Amino acid sequence: MVGVGPWPGGPDVWPRVDASGAPSSDRGDRVDPRYDPELLAHGDRRNVVDAYRYWTVEAIVADMDRRRPADRFLHVAIENWAHDLNIGSVVRTANAFNAAGVHVVGRRRWNRRGAMVTDRYLHVHHHASVAELAAWAAGEDLPLLGVDNLPGSVPLEGYALPPACVLLLGQESTGLTAEAVEACREVLHITQLGSTRSLNAGAAGAIALHAWAAQHAVPATGADGGAAPGREGPQAERP
Repeated sequence: MVGVGPWPGGPDVWPRVDASGAPSSDRGDRVDPRYDPELLAHGDRRNVVDAYRYWTVEAIVADMDRRRPADRFLHVAIENWAHDLNIGSVVRTANAFNAAGVHVVGRRRWNRRGAMVTDRYLHVHHHASVAELAAWAAGEDLPLLGVDNLPGSVPLEGYALPPACVLLLGQESTGLTAEAVEACREVLHITQLGSTRSLNAGAAGAIALHAWAAQHAVPATGADGGAAPGREGPQAERP
């Protein structure tokens, strides 16, 4: 069985907080608002790390936002002119690295099945065109970096990625459009050693995000990546 069952001990021992928001063992105090009473009562079967068991979606999103350093964060964008099936995979990877946002450029609709519901825990934005994305990035003072193995592109390996930036991925079949290349400060490629011309867009996105994380992300304290430094996860509070 995936996940965990109902909170051991029932409602009498559900996590509570006092009027100041501090943890409390008084049954008269309110249930900690981070927790979903339905999940506490019936169990949590979601694909979330232990630190977020029983939490509401809103509480998880808020905590992920809180954990993200103000000067080190990553946005991920992907062009979507032909309903690219890799977008779901990119979204799932973006969640794994706590990206500040995912930006779908072009068609608004995309296949969410591959995201495995992880899009609920992310800020997903839509831009009708590359120009619209570029204008947003400029307004946020975020450099736009493309990821594609085009002539003149720079190796991702050894490249000093900015601590705050937007990585723009192209489509599986055609790669970045000419408009996207023009809008990027730089286009980076992943060095390949085999016979295949290109990587799957989802795999390329995962490699690019990990390259950024290796340079700028704060390591989590837990083996599952659930608890950031200085934060106890809900599992530590369970009886």
